Order: sequence, then C-alpha cells, then structure tokens
Amino acid sequence: MRFLPRSLYGRLALVLFAGLLVAQLLSAAINFAERDQLLVRSTGMQSALRIADTVKLLDAVGDTERQRIAGIFSAPPLTLTLGRAPAGAAGPPLGTPHATMFSTVLRGALGDERPFTVSAEVVETADIAGPGMGRHAGMMGAEMPMAGPRSFMPGGVRFAVQLRLNDGSWASFDTRIPRDAANLPLRLVLTLLVLLAVVAVLSLVAVRWVTQPLNLLAGAAEALGRDIHRPPLPEHGPTEVRRAARAFNDMQTRLVRFIDERTRLLTAMSHDLKTPITRMRLRAELLDDDDERLRFEKDLKEMEAMVAQTLDFMRGLGSEAHQPIDLMALVESLQADQAELGRNVSVEGRTNTPVRGMPLALKRCLANLLDNAALYGGSAHVSVLDGPAEVTIRIRDNGPGIPDAELERVFEPFYRLETSRNRATGGTGLGLGIARDIARAHGGDLCLRNHAGGGLEAVLTLSRG
Repeated sequence: MRFLPRSLYGRLALVLFAGLLVAQLLSAAINFAERDQLLVRSTGMQSALRIADTVKLLDAVGDTERQRIAGIFSAPPLTLTLGRAPAGAAGPPLGTPHATMFSTVLRGALGDERPFTVSAEVVETADIAGPGMGRHAGMMGAEMPMAGPRSFMPGGVRFAVQLRLNDGSWASFDTRIPRDAANLPLRLVLTLLVLLAVVAVLSLVAVRWVTQPLNLLAGAAEALGRDIHRPPLPEHGPTEVRRAARAFNDMQTRLVRFIDERTRLLTAMSHDLKTPITRMRLRAELLDDDDERLRFEKDLKEMEAMVAQTLDFMRGLGSEAHQPIDLMALVESLQADQAELGRNVSVEGRTNTPVRGMPLALKRCLANLLDNAALYGGSAHVSVLDGPAEVTIRIRDNGPGIPDAELERVFEPFYRLETSRNRATGGTGLGLGIARDIARAHGGDLCLRNHAGGGLEAVLTLSRG
C-alpha cells in the first residue's frame, strides 16, 4: 500500500486510469481476435473458391492438359501437385478450427461429396522450394512431392488440401494466408490510443473538479485556526459542495459569536471586579498595622494580575490584523528589555525574511517564554533557525528542568509546578498556555523539552504561510 498515492486525487486518478487501461486492453484483444477470425474466414474463402475452380477445370481435361494446367496454377501462395492418392482412405477434415472452417467453405464451393482432407498449421517465414514448395506431410501422413524452383514465403496459416478428381486421381493443394494480413492494424491501434487518452484526460479533469472543493475546505480549516475572522468560503458549485461551504461558514459564524460573547462577558466581569478591588485597596490604606496592610496590598496585586491574565487568556488573540513582522528586531528588542531588568539573555542565529503574523500577540508569546527562562532558569539563550517553510526559535535556560510527565501539564490553565519551579516568584499558570495559543494561531506550535546538556528548552515554530 506504500506505493499508492497519498492524495485522494492521485488515488482516484490511478483507479480510473487502471480501469480504462484494462478495459481498452480487453476491448483490443476482443477486436483483434474477431478480426483474425474474419480475415482467416474471408481469405480462406478466396483460396477455397480458387481450389474449387481449379478442380472443376482439371475434371474437364485430360492427363496431358492437367500437367500443363498444374504448372500454370502452381504459383505462390497456391501450389498444385498431381499424384497418387494418400495412404489410407480420405475421411472428414481434422485438425485446428482453421482446417474445419476451410473444409466447410471448400465443400460448399465444390458442390459434391467427393472425398478430401484438409490440414492447417501456423508456420513461420521460410525459404521453401518453388511451386510444390518441397514436401509436406498431409493429414493422412503421406508426403506430397512439391517440386519446382525455391521461393521465399511469408509466415502465416498454411492449408494442405488433398482431394480426388472425377477420374479417381488425386490432386494436392498447398496454400497459406500470409501473416501480413494478421498484423495489428495501425488505424485500430491509433483509435484505441486516442480514445484512451481522451477518456483519461476527461477523467483527470473530473477527479480534479471533485477533489478541488476538498482542498479548499482543508485550506479554510487550517486558516481558521490562525484567523477566526478570515473571509467566508464562497458558496458555489454542486449542491454537496455548497452545503459543505455553507456549513463551514455557519460554524465559523457561531465560533466568532461565541468568542465575542465570552470576551464581552469576561470584560464586564473584569470591569466589575476592579471596583471591589479598588475599595479593598482604599480600606487597606486605612489599616494601622503596616504588616497587615502590606499583606493586603500583596494579595490585591495578585488578584489584579490574575484577573488581567485570565482576561488575556480567555480573550485569546482578539482581532489584531496580520502583517509582516521583522522577527529579529522583535527578539532584539525583548533582549534589550530583559537586559534593563538585569537579566542575562543571549541571541544567536538570524532570519532576514519577515514572518507574517500579529505583532503584539507574538511579542507577548516571546516575552512570556523569556520571562520564564530568565526567572526560573537564571538566564536565557535564544537560537533562531531560519527555514523555507517555518522559523524555529529555541529558548533554553540553565535551570533544573522539569519532570517529563509535567512537560504537557504546564500548558494547562492555572497549573503550577510545586517542586521544580519556585512558586515564590509569582505567576498564575497562564503564561505558557497563552504562548502556545499564540504559536498555534500563527500556524506553528510550542513544546517544552529537557535539554541533554541541562536546563529546559522551549521550541517555538512559526509558519511562513
């Protein structure tokens, strides 16, 4: 099965072309077989009629005149030899279907019940002695002398006939249908090839016509993951294609409506939560106990951070427009921001081709990864690998890493490690989830792995599509 095409278009085209080829070969075999039968029948009828006419002429003359006539009529492809009767009595025609058919035609042409034998065989091209063409073993086993000059005869179906004249003597005829008559007719071959080519081209066009909407639907589904506000699919074509496009557009509309409603709900919740948080901050300022006031303010700041990051996570990417992004300029600006905070971030590698995406969202993604590496790993080493289809950014830290079982769980909302990361530095457990959502919205992905040389490595891929 590994040799089958991977695409639906390729498999349908292969099945149709194989079926057409088999049908054309079977049709050609049937046509050629019927044609051979007709050729043998028609050509054999001519030879049988010629033999019958010659026999009637020999019956009407004497021995001397028969020898002269035999010399005149003994010319390829028909040779005539006058001689004795073959050993044994003449019986019904035996041999191949060719001999049976030839015997039937000859019996009808003679118009009487005189005895004769017919044998037929397929022979190759040979240099054979002239009018009598050497010696031939008849149906009854007797050898028939065929004297005369040598001649070159083409291969084909050879008929040997022995029959009795009206005076009791015997005459032997040797004739053949040349193989040239059975060669493949060029016109028929060309007709079959043209028919095969035309039907194959039309089949390929039909398969492409059927599979093209599937390609468009697959492309639209991939684009929907990157941009929920992409233009809807055109609803035209056959009924099934229009229904699929309409269903896809309806799904996209429902998704957009759901996200918008969720965003509005969370925005309202965030706005409503700010009021009680502000009141609590004002009340905390009135506390006389400084330690208690600081603990209240710390809790309030954490609540505000959780509300803001939760809103960012639930809002997703918003409606930021896609545009070309100078990825190296973005990475270098984030490196400078980290340096101002006293964090060690190094960058190697380069890409000179802009990446199409959402600048603010991509900056948030990279900032989250750099913050994690610098805060929890002590430093961050950024490696940029440029490729024809995607750009890969590897961010490695010098920390202890995390257990392999936790590499995927850290992307879950509000999930925080308790042993391999220090919780005292803060964080709500939403940063990595937001970063992965942004990466996938750009046609890429984000994964974590423990580096063989130590530390944790985040691998971010961004599609150029």
